[in-house]
Amino acid sequence: MAAKAVAMLLTLTVIVTARGARADDCKPDQLAVCLPAIVSGSAPTDACCTNLRAQQGCFCQYAKDPNYGKYLNSPNAGRALTTCGIAVPKC
Repeated sequence: MAAKAVAMLLTLTVIVTARGARADDCKPDQLAVCLPAIVSGSAPTDACCTNLRAQQGCFCQYAKDPNYGKYLNSPNAGRALTTCGIAVPKC
């Protein structure tokens, strides 16, 4: 019985994780430090890369948002992600 409960808990954890970041974990204002890299194509700073990694689970949500999508779908955003060693998401 305990093994069955553990298996159900693990399955639920995988399902929740697969759905991406929780909405309260997504804080687009943390990406403000990346604006120079995204807007002008300059090299991303270490702080930018750190924040991109922290918000990685939110990228598809941001890309669909009319306020942020134009920035996150830009070629410069893709270059910033690549420079930071982050895979460009396929949403």
